Amino acid sequence: MLRFLLIVLFVVVFLILSIPVFLAEWIIGKRNPRLRDMSSLRIVQWAFRVIIRLAGIRLTVIGEERVPKDTPVLYIGNHRSYFDIVLTYARCPGRTGYIAKKEMEKIPLLSRWMKFLYCLFLDRKDIKQGMKTILTAIDQIQNGISMMIFPEGTRGSAATEAEMLPFHEGSFKIATKTGCPIVPVSIVNSSSVFEDHLPWVKAVPVIIEYGEPICPGSLSREEQKFIGRRVQEQIRETLEKNRRVLEKKA
Repeated sequence: MLRFLLIVLFVVVFLILSIPVFLAEWIIGKRNPRLRDMSSLRIVQWAFRVIIRLAGIRLTVIGEERVPKDTPVLYIGNHRSYFDIVLTYARCPGRTGYIAKKEMEKIPLLSRWMKFLYCLFLDRKDIKQGMKTILTAIDQIQNGISMMIFPEGTRGSAATEAEMLPFHEGSFKIATKTGCPIVPVSIVNSSSVFEDHLPWVKAVPVIIEYGEPICPGSLSREEQKFIGRRVQEQIRETLEKNRRVLEKKA
């Protein structure tokens, strides 16, 4: 319970102290938008690293060198925990927006940081609005901003990570329309940090693996139609492999 309370206290203090920071970031953005973007990115990454340390997470990262550094990418990941966002965003090398559920936009202060960081809010019940969100994500990729999406649509709760919900193929239009590389992100054991035993936060090992990028341009039109299945299968195989690694260490 102590870890949970420390994290809540840190988040509250961080968000309150963010109020004057927002003004400074707004002023910086008027003169140098790129500087504002990178400043916001590094501030939030610092906060997430503090949360990771407070949680006591023992993080292993595999394949980070596979992520292209000279072009925006579409990160695709499995999703079982709020800590998936904390863990992955802390490692983004450049400007990256996440596609989040619409409800997140209602959270004061946090939503302001999310907008600074090019996050988009998706209403899963409104198909028309959902298409607008995808089109905005395409524009952001074309402007050099990477995007991260969890295409299951919600957090999974099956017995193992490999038992994912089907990926929504529409999410992959962000890559097929822009030609940007797709980077599969496999996250093992993140739900053991918090969701599996609310409200306790436990210091557990987590493995994140970045897979080999998939370039839509190298696929046929037929393959592009079902690219979601291909990416999901690649993630599933990696999840199963890294779950076995954790079980051997246990």
